[in-house]
Amino acid sequence: PHIFVCGIAVLISLIFHQIVTETLDQSHISEQLPLDPVSTILAVLTAFYELLLKQTHSIVSLRKDALFSPAVEGCFVVLIIIGWIIRMDNPTYLLSFATFKAPDSWKVSHDQIIEMMRRQDAFTDESIGFMKRILDKSGTGQSTAWPPGIVQCLEGKPTDRSIKESRREAEIVIFDIVQNALQKANLNPKDIDVLVINCSLFSPTPSLCASVITHFQMKSDILSYNLSGMGCGASLLALDLAKNMLNRRKFGGKALVVSTEIITPNLYVGNERGFLLQNTLFRCGGAAMVLSNKWLDGSRAWFKLLHTVRVQGTSEEAFQCVFETEDENGLKGVRLSKGIVGVAGKTMEKNLTMLGPYVLPLSEQAKVVVSIVARFVLKNLGKMLGKKLPSVKIFVPDFKRGIDHFCIHAGGRAVVDGIAKNMKLEKFHSEASRMTLLNYGNTSSSSIWYELEYIMETQKSNPIKKGHRVMQVAFGSGFKCTSGVWLKL
Repeated sequence: PHIFVCGIAVLISLIFHQIVTETLDQSHISEQLPLDPVSTILAVLTAFYELLLKQTHSIVSLRKDALFSPAVEGCFVVLIIIGWIIRMDNPTYLLSFATFKAPDSWKVSHDQIIEMMRRQDAFTDESIGFMKRILDKSGTGQSTAWPPGIVQCLEGKPTDRSIKESRREAEIVIFDIVQNALQKANLNPKDIDVLVINCSLFSPTPSLCASVITHFQMKSDILSYNLSGMGCGASLLALDLAKNMLNRRKFGGKALVVSTEIITPNLYVGNERGFLLQNTLFRCGGAAMVLSNKWLDGSRAWFKLLHTVRVQGTSEEAFQCVFETEDENGLKGVRLSKGIVGVAGKTMEKNLTMLGPYVLPLSEQAKVVVSIVARFVLKNLGKMLGKKLPSVKIFVPDFKRGIDHFCIHAGGRAVVDGIAKNMKLEKFHSEASRMTLLNYGNTSSSSIWYELEYIMETQKSNPIKKGHRVMQVAFGSGFKCTSGVWLKL
């Protein structure tokens, strides 16, 4: 884009240089050329107009005589090519993002969380002990955020899980991050053309999008979409939707994506272990991202989106592994199945297989192909010979050769450890995920943005630089795995 702008300036300079030169070379004009600047400029503009008319006539008459010099025409052709390349690129830029920082009154320790559970007068001693063990192994820190409607029970007040209190939590989180994201991008709310908000378990009427549009007085023809039920992997899905909506606009535009999860209405008050995990892992949080597909915004953007990949599991096991339902006593909650680790592994393997050709060097891709072919040949050869031949493991490519930074969804210590081990990552590659889990807990779909923020502002072991590529990976109910790759500008 910058070369294109410079090219336009060069083209205009070449045209005026040709006009001035030809005008001065004409003796009858040169002798009568006025001395005052205004008359000189008028003479040049008149000559430029006559030249354009002659060029138009020349084009109409099948270019029998070329009026522009070869330099001008060559520059024009180059600009046409560059313009076509830019048009085909369809860039998506990240102008800014902001994450929610909860006030101190929202933050609680592990002991306070357990005390909040006791004060619900709903859990058995066995369930309290189970949640305490999960908390100790979760990797979350001693100062993570819970919503005020639940925290207030520590002050002797009854827990408030009403829709009114849930909407209050949503508005505090969302309004804060939207305001900060717009300020960082130096934009007015009316500059936003597309709004996408994802929140899985809280979908009120009017929608969260309507709340944002009304509060910030956005324009009335804004395209708004509210996504629910898509789990912790929804942020990249929302971002992909916003990108597609921007690309449908003839002259491009700007989009605002908000990712959050509301905890207030989703506290489980039963005693089935499959449901109790949600009470120990999830915390308050949110992130707002400002996107643009106008190539002129590339000069001030933080990142450029290179690729997004999503993989959706289709088996019944995948569908059931994160499931909102009632327990045997009719109490609502989200049940996490024991098979979630295996399902997550399969969907991630498929996701990385699809992403690999876009980010890996050819040498790594060749090793994968050779291992697949060898496995196929040995398997079929064994069937023909009636013997069991040794099996060849599929080669796991080294994504570190194509990616500089990793933002792994902070779903829990086991999730981060498992992915880091399978991808053979160094400690500093998973540092952002571990520190996000420690400082904020599992903030659902927004966790990958807390991690990117840590990489940009805090991490010293692997500082981010211009030209680095950042990979975000997240999982969601259904079951799905989403990934995105960004280029640091």
